Amino acid sequence: MLWNVMAAAAAVYAAVCLFFFVFQRSFIYHPTPVMPDHDRAMRLERPDASLRISCVPRTGPRAVLFFGGNAEDVAITVPKLAELFPDAAIYSGHYRGYSGSTGRPSEQALRSDARAVFAMVRNQHSEVLLMGRSLGSSLAIGLAADETVSRLVLIAPFASIQRIAQRTAPFLPMGLLLADRYDSCRFAAKVRCPTLLLAASHDEIVPMVDTQQLLAAFTPGVAQLRVIPGTDHNTVASVPEFYEALLGRGVTQSR
Repeated sequence: MLWNVMAAAAAVYAAVCLFFFVFQRSFIYHPTPVMPDHDRAMRLERPDASLRISCVPRTGPRAVLFFGGNAEDVAITVPKLAELFPDAAIYSGHYRGYSGSTGRPSEQALRSDARAVFAMVRNQHSEVLLMGRSLGSSLAIGLAADETVSRLVLIAPFASIQRIAQRTAPFLPMGLLLADRYDSCRFAAKVRCPTLLLAASHDEIVPMVDTQQLLAAFTPGVAQLRVIPGTDHNTVASVPEFYEALLGRGVTQSR
């Protein structure tokens, strides 16, 4: 009888692991539907996908390249960034499968797309500010580790998705199952540009210990942390303190 119970439990556990392994990307990526543009949009053709790029084109040396969260319609974010940075062109790519972009998202594909979008922007502007929110923070930090950028801003950044997944389902061997790990810490030491981490004081997805771990991975003097009080993962950018910090006002914690 005990053997039967143990065998049944093992079978159930294996089935749960298999289910997560097969459908794991549906837990990470939440594609947004195609919505009317709040800005201009252009296309960037990739070998295996066509990417929609929301933008506010402006001439001049400065540009802001923004990478959004895993369920964010960046067409809504781009006009706000255009208001905050009136002397810079604004660009943000919709991830594969999101808002008119074709293809299927994966870490490898999104990092490759991020490099292609950066190359397009850098070809037109000599000063590029990289900005990423949540999932996009890992794409931005990966680019900043390899490319010359003027500044890096990470909004609600995490150390790695594996850590988040392990907290969410501690009974699963995420180290073995997870394909897209978005290990941001491994890029941090290579970043040389001024970097700002903007964290929510009550982030229910990325606890402060994760943010501190990411901050500690940077070379001393490169990165600063600003905690936005009274906000969570989804509301961190909804208060005036966020924009004050984004524009370089207020006190920060240095690393």
